[in-house]
Amino acid sequence: MSKNKKHVLVGMSGGVDSTVTAALLLKKDYFVTGVTMKIWDGKPGTFESTRNACYGPNEVQDIEETAKIARDLNIPFFVIDLVDEYKKCVLDYFQAEYLVGRTPNPCVVCNKKIKFSFLLEKARQRNIPFDYFATGHYARIEFDPVGQRYLLKKSIDRHKDQSYFLFALKQEQLQRTLFPLGSFTKKEVRQTAKEFGLSVHSKSESQDFFACRDYTVLFDEKSKPGPIIDDQGNIIGKHKGIMYYTIGQRKGVGVATGKPEHVINIDHEHNTVRVGPPEKLLASKLSVTQLNWISMVTLSQPLKVKAKIRQKHTAAEALVEADRHDRVLVTFEQPQKAITPGQMAVFYRDDEVVGGGTIEKVVP
Repeated sequence: MSKNKKHVLVGMSGGVDSTVTAALLLKKDYFVTGVTMKIWDGKPGTFESTRNACYGPNEVQDIEETAKIARDLNIPFFVIDLVDEYKKCVLDYFQAEYLVGRTPNPCVVCNKKIKFSFLLEKARQRNIPFDYFATGHYARIEFDPVGQRYLLKKSIDRHKDQSYFLFALKQEQLQRTLFPLGSFTKKEVRQTAKEFGLSVHSKSESQDFFACRDYTVLFDEKSKPGPIIDDQGNIIGKHKGIMYYTIGQRKGVGVATGKPEHVINIDHEHNTVRVGPPEKLLASKLSVTQLNWISMVTLSQPLKVKAKIRQKHTAAEALVEADRHDRVLVTFEQPQKAITPGQMAVFYRDDEVVGGGTIEKVVP
């Protein structure tokens, strides 16, 4: 047995991606250990589950299925209790953002603070040996010998690329992380699972954050009803609480004016929801805070990038300029639709993630 053989801890969920990740690493002759997170608080009757998701009562079944997969792969398997950490870092953040009229991104926060931080910290506390942490994310990590930095790059499969959700990872996290699926397409992953004889090769995907379509059941407190105003400031209706709305929303706004009305602004201070025509959603400039740089230490001069303002947004040409220590101004060459405070802006050069941060506001 080689003394140089490395240990890899694989974050497993019972799905095809994490299962193939573990199988590929076994084939590469790593010592592989499976681990999964317990984040559901187990409270009965909180809501009626309508879909399989990261957070919800389906977790019990998911853990059982993942344990069986680990047995089939003949690898050690551990469940790490992160209920308290998840509530504090993800659920409380999620609630707080909506209650002030912002739209959070729980997946980015979960990756940064839970999966790639608390999970590994607790694994070490339990003396689980590992040199690397691996997940089934569709992204790639490369080391740049010139800049002496670890780079995060898009997946080969552009339709499955998850680099947007990983931009907040630090150098020390990237250094000890493996993304074996970054060079695979989803079709190839399913085919690989089939070739390995893994029963999950045809399992459907689940990428939802929460198992109930009404996420407001998570909230300990509710925002109060208030006026809906048009783009001229006239009161045209009543909203049920700003937590129920997000920038760009059209369905379920609750006003009928005979023309399309989109949410164009949410004012927490005055408890108003402003609606207007779709052209009012267009803007070219925004400020971004809570920055994390991957390909550089900091932004020293204006930088041309392609910026994404949400996962499904097509990255657009933009200029990023330093504004203060922890804020940059981003100016798009062409106006973009529904720039949403609280969401993440991620900056790319070709397939490389330069960095990113949290959208603070649209700049007039």
